[in-house]
Amino acid sequence: MVKKLRYYARFIVVCLLLKKMKMVRELVRELTRQIEDYTATYEPDDQLEWSLVLEEIKGFIEADNVVKVLDVELNAIVLSHRLGPLNMAPIEKGMPSFLSLQEILIIGNCSEQIKFSELTLDMYRMLQTFEREPQEEVSPLMTDTSPAPSRPPLEPAEGRLGKRDNPHKYLLYKPSFSQLFVFLASGFKELPPGGAMCVYLSADGAAGPGASLRSTDTAYDYGGLCCSTKKEPEHINKKPVTVKDMHCLHPGDLYPYSRKPLFLIVDSDNSSTFQHMPNLFGFPLVVLMSSVQVPLNFQEQRHRGNLFTLFLYSPLTAFCYICDVVESHLERWQQAEALIQKMFVDISQLIARSKNIDSSYRQFYGDDFLRLIILRFIFCSNVLRLHKNFKGCHPASQPPLPRNDFLDNSTLHKHVYDLATLLNVRARFHDASMLD
Repeated sequence: MVKKLRYYARFIVVCLLLKKMKMVRELVRELTRQIEDYTATYEPDDQLEWSLVLEEIKGFIEADNVVKVLDVELNAIVLSHRLGPLNMAPIEKGMPSFLSLQEILIIGNCSEQIKFSELTLDMYRMLQTFEREPQEEVSPLMTDTSPAPSRPPLEPAEGRLGKRDNPHKYLLYKPSFSQLFVFLASGFKELPPGGAMCVYLSADGAAGPGASLRSTDTAYDYGGLCCSTKKEPEHINKKPVTVKDMHCLHPGDLYPYSRKPLFLIVDSDNSSTFQHMPNLFGFPLVVLMSSVQVPLNFQEQRHRGNLFTLFLYSPLTAFCYICDVVESHLERWQQAEALIQKMFVDISQLIARSKNIDSSYRQFYGDDFLRLIILRFIFCSNVLRLHKNFKGCHPASQPPLPRNDFLDNSTLHKHVYDLATLLNVRARFHDASMLD
């Protein structure tokens, strides 16, 4: 009987990853009945554990349902946020495209965040983000309404979409120091020529003594991210010494892996400790960091997933979330997606023409996944800068993006205002003239 319950739980994970939500709900109902029969028949010692599993599943499904999109018959639609022909980001002619994302480490350790099995909500969302949509499963409902004239036409499977498989992924939930470095080294070793590695970190911050000591060692003295809660036995020292947390990932721990192209995404309340990562070896290196603070009402909702990750996963969902839009009809949702796609076209042109942007962005921009992440990051930065409730709560990047080109750009601001007007939330945003 226990084997049967485990099978149901594992099958639910598979269906979640495939976004088969109708089947997930049917399996949850069936698992509920099976657990009730199991506890009534055997009165087992693990009754509480199975009840907690069921609560985890239901909480996970509810937390991921941020915005309800309705069709013409007012039925909720399950949206996919994988990379597909309808959200393929545009690229300007002449942009370099010799780098491709091959290895991804998705690391999660947010203590209060909703999870199921060993998959937090942030990890699940990024796993979906770095996955291609199978072409035979592209929904006929989600038609291409982009007004962008330079949007590339769809190519057959053996063309642009089929040029390579999905990147190889490592999912690490609360990894110890040794586990984390084994997988970092493995991903680094497997990188082929022209391959890039992405490391995504969603974890609680671990502060260091650097600020109080006025230390210049930004590699280790300013803390990092707590990747595991595992406690190690204390070593006996004859002299009192300050011992750093063994399972804290410091910026300096990642320096050796910048010997090859490295794209780092940090979503944490101590993300700023990574803002001084140096490019020691000359290879492309980009670090995207969440804001270390968010407004109080969003802090209280962090168990439902981090806001920065939500923007990278689904920009329109995140936009609706910060504007308290909980429901939208499909037609308006498609119109909003088209406005975002139009903004992406303009950002792409700015990246191609900017004289001040660091070359690392252009080198990563040739990859479909990383291009989408860069565009969504710039969208997130502009939206939060203009939103009235997010003063001083903005994401950052290293190398910094040229402010005049990407953050104080009136064309990009207009796209944000157009989107807000479409969704009837224009009053939540500052006029650009009121920004610092």
